[in-house]
Formats: sequence, C-alpha cells, structure tokens
Amino acid sequence: MARLAQTAGLTDIQQEILSTVRSFVGKEIIPVATELEHRDEYPTEIVEGLKELGLFGLMIPEEYGGLGESLLTYALCVEEIARGWMSVSGIINTHFIVAYMLKQHGTQEQKDTFLPRMALGEVRGAFSMSEPALGSDVSAISSKGVKDGDEYVLDGQKMWLTNGGSSTLVAVLCRSDEGHPEGTAPHRSMTTFLVEKEAGFGEVRPGLTIPGKIDKMGYKGVDTTELIMDGLRIPANRVLGGQTGRGFYHMMDGVEVGRVNVAARGCGVAQRAFELGVSYAQQRSTFGKPIAQHQAIQFKLAEMATKVEAAHAMMVNAARKKDSGQRNDLEAGMAKYLASEYCKEVVEDAFRIHGGYGFSKEYEIERLYREAPMLLIGEGTAEIQKMIIGRRLLEEYRLQG
Repeated sequence: MARLAQTAGLTDIQQEILSTVRSFVGKEIIPVATELEHRDEYPTEIVEGLKELGLFGLMIPEEYGGLGESLLTYALCVEEIARGWMSVSGIINTHFIVAYMLKQHGTQEQKDTFLPRMALGEVRGAFSMSEPALGSDVSAISSKGVKDGDEYVLDGQKMWLTNGGSSTLVAVLCRSDEGHPEGTAPHRSMTTFLVEKEAGFGEVRPGLTIPGKIDKMGYKGVDTTELIMDGLRIPANRVLGGQTGRGFYHMMDGVEVGRVNVAARGCGVAQRAFELGVSYAQQRSTFGKPIAQHQAIQFKLAEMATKVEAAHAMMVNAARKKDSGQRNDLEAGMAKYLASEYCKEVVEDAFRIHGGYGFSKEYEIERLYREAPMLLIGEGTAEIQKMIIGRRLLEEYRLQG
C-alpha cells in the first residue's frame, strides 16, 4: 500500500535523509513515546540520537558545520518526527527558529560564535516572545531592555518558553526605547536579545530565573516554562544583528519558519492518527465483520486520508515558497491553519473509530487526542492566521482606481 503524504521532486539526498529519520522514528521513538509521555519525562536518549543524526544542524549552513538543507527538508523531517511523538519535534523547533534568525540576521561574530555549536547540538536554542498578559498582541510587550554603558539591563517576565530549561541560548524579544522617540510605533521599538544561560531550572545566571515546568494537558516531555528577568545584564554585542528596533521583524521572520513547522507537526500527528484508525478498523469486528467494512467507517477513513493529503500539500507549498526567498506569510498562515484544524479532526475521527478503547491510556490515540489541541494555539491561533490570510488576500486583490 502506498503511504499517504508523499512529496514529489525530492533529491536523492533528501530522500536518504527522510528514510533515515523515518527509520529512527520507527525504532527509537514510537516504541517509547507513550510511556515517556505519561511520565512527562524528557527524552534524553532520543535527543542524543538526533544529535548523532546531525538533525540539530540540518538547516545550518555547511560553513558552520551544518548540513545546509532547505526548510522543506526540515519540515518533512519534522513531519516524520511528529508522527512518532510531537514533543520531540518541539525540542528541535525553537532551536531552529533561533538558528534561522542568527543565519538571516546575526552579525558575523554572532554567527561564528553560536552556529557551529548549535549545529552539533552543544548549544540549544529557545525562542521567547509571549508574556503572561500578552496573548496574540505582540505590540503590548512590557519586558524592557535599557542601555547601560556597554551593556543592556533586561527586566520582565516571559511565558510559554519551549525548551526553557534545556536550552542554553534564548532569543528574547523586549521593548527598547533607546534611539526610538516617544510616539514611535510599538513594532519599531522592539529588540531581540541573545541571552546565554546554563541548562536547568532556578537561577540559571544572575538576574535570570527559569521556574519549573508548566504542567500541561498534553505536549509533555518537552519543558515549557516561564522566564523571569530581574536586572539581567548582557553585553551590547548580544543584540541580534547589532541594531536595536529590529526585533519585531526578526521574530516575525522566525515565526514564519515556526508556522511551517507547526503545519508539519499537524501533518505528522494526523498521519499517525490515520494509521492507528485504519489499523484498528481492520482488527475490530462488530456484527460479524471488521468495522472497516462498514460504510460509515469507510467514509471516515476517506475523509481522514483526504485531509492528511491536503494538509501535507499546503505545508510543502509553504516551505518551498520560503526556500525560494519569496514572502510566504500567506502560505505559511494557510498551511498552519489548515493543518492544525485538520489534525484535530483526523485525531478525533481516529478516536471515535477506537470507541471506548480510545479513552484508555493503553492506546496511543489517547495521547494524540491530548496533543492535537496545542497545534491550534502554537505559533498563533486560528483567528490570528485568518487575520493574516485576510489582510494578505486584500493586498493581492485590491481594487484599482
């Protein structure tokens, strides 16, 4: 049987990378994912395996020790990893957002300092934009970075930091009014600061505290935390790109990569849910025959498979658009919106196919049912995606005259 969500036009190298990742997922992730997830245990051995495969350097240029692969290759790898356990894909996502931002916007010194070690997984990246009272309104950021001689002093509280404890380099968005007079548009007075820290929890450097993990409904294993800055001093050469006031643009560029990643995660989780559903439907019998032979179940399987294919196609299109150097906020928004919504629907249909057993923690679909909702929120809610899509469509289809 042909697998769903195949991608045309891949190179031999891309196919080899995907084959290797798929094999790793089947052998090292799927067999242990549910047990680790139920214990909310960080997948240390899996992460070490990803390092050995070179996946932490997948998109980092070869000159810095990475593989120099495309966003498409990365997204397809994320799809495979999320198919095994979505939390593992989260561990590498924020790492790659930070690596991408450094590659695109960092000074040469910043690239030379961080990218080679990020490629090896020795430096692990995290991305910090949200705040407790912020929601989707990035312009309302209250964390501040104030210039003090050759340093900046950072104060504020950040929220929903994926890899907050395990990371050693955090890209933090703060308001910085230096050089930006009163009345400057909020998005022009934000700066991204590169904050180095120790891995772990508590006070990880003077002025910086990472409280314990936030207890979540799903998406367990990966550490999600707050970040508290209280008089945190960092040198001025840790302003991303060496220029204040560009942070909003840096972050939005990174978020486009993140939205392709979330779309890929949705594709991977949906694909796994379909696999579980179609398998169970052929094993479970009612009224004298496997439930897969009942028309109602066949209709569900048909709808599920179609949604998996459609989401995959949109995710691939968004990744290829970004790789081409073109603006892709429309495509990334559409892909993230569709893939996350379809993922929720496919997972629920697989859950329904399992009947009462879907409610049991002995079955993998129970874990997927708790994981899928996170994709509806991460990297911007469905409502935010629709706002982005609507505005871009009006730009493209504006009436003349």
